[in-house]
Parts: sequence; C-alpha cells; structure tokens
Amino acid sequence: MPTDFQRLPQLRNRVRVFIDYWNLQLTLNANEARSLGVREVRFKIDWLSFPRVLADEAAAVAGLRDYSYDGTVVYASYNAITEANLDRWLKTWLNRQPGLQVVSQERRPKRPPNCARCKKPVEHCPECGQRLAATTEKGIDTAMVTDLIRLAWEDAYDVGVIVSSDSDFVPAVKFLDSRGLKMIQAGFPPLGVDLATSCWASFDIFPLREKFRRQ
Repeated sequence: MPTDFQRLPQLRNRVRVFIDYWNLQLTLNANEARSLGVREVRFKIDWLSFPRVLADEAAAVAGLRDYSYDGTVVYASYNAITEANLDRWLKTWLNRQPGLQVVSQERRPKRPPNCARCKKPVEHCPECGQRLAATTEKGIDTAMVTDLIRLAWEDAYDVGVIVSSDSDFVPAVKFLDSRGLKMIQAGFPPLGVDLATSCWASFDIFPLREKFRRQ
C-alpha cells in the first residue's frame, strides 16, 4: 500500500469535494441579495447537481482531460434548539444522497460577555432583560482539516476542491500542496484571498449559480 502520499499510477485524476456548509450558504446568500438589490435572501442549492458542477469546474481550471468525481463531504454545525429541522435534513436527507457524506456537530452555548468595567458576566440585556444567548461552532474546521489530510494519506483523491473562504485552512492546504496534491479553492472573490492564493488554483462559484439553483 502506498505511504507518505506516494500513489500508484492512476488512469484518471480523482476529484473529491470538501464543503464548509455555513461559509458557503451565508456567502452565497449575501452575494445573491447584493445582485438582486435586496436586503436578505436565501439561495436554494440543488445538492444533487452542485457537487458535480464544482468537480467539473475544478477539472477545467486544473486542465484535466480525464478525471473522475469521487464524492463530496459536507461539514455543518447546528443549534439543537432552533435548528432541529436543519439537523434532521442533514442526517436523513443530505447524508443519504449518492456520493454525499455529512459531518455535523451541535453548536455549544457561548459564555456570556463580561462587563468591561467590573468584569462580571452580563447574562441579560440591561435594556429589555432578554437573556444573551449565543452558540459557538467547535470542531467542524478541525474535522475538515483532518479529513483533507487523512483521505490524502489513504490515497483517496488527487484533486481536492475546498469550498470555503476561511484562512484557517491555509496551513493544511500548503502541506497537501507540498505532498503533490492539487488543492483548488471554490469561493467568492475577493473573500478568501489568503486561501485562494495558497491553493494550486481557484475559481468563483457565483457565476456558476444557475447551474445548481434549485427550482
């Protein structure tokens, strides 16, 4: 079995997609709202076609004449109280689609902010009394980085498409590039310039949106 990223010759370049769900959805929403001249909108993604659109565009950017699409992993977090429907959709629908795998984690409550003067926790709004509750996403970025490296070590792909603008992925991308893998960023320029420039190539998702818009 090949080790240390030494791969046996392949007849085709294997393309695998890694999606930072909230980074994608929120940025796509913001760009769509801006293009329509409205304050807020939710872009509906056709998840049956979206991964292959990404793989095809990545192959074109990389100049691959012969390649295979080898699946997609979606990384998402959810609030168990307010996003029960999202949790259910991720686990019972999206995770069951051909070639799609979901890694999801529950977001944890954040500690309330401290008063700048007395340093005591401020648990309620001083004006209305509403409890200040927020959640934090822990572990999703780590899970994505782990899979990028683990699957490369297992010789599971040749070209990785990373759908995110998060600069936290830069060290992992640079490491994989040093081992001979082609990492391609799919994003929304000018956001994510650090990640885009660290990858072997990059492309803009937004001009492709009509290819994966859910009707």
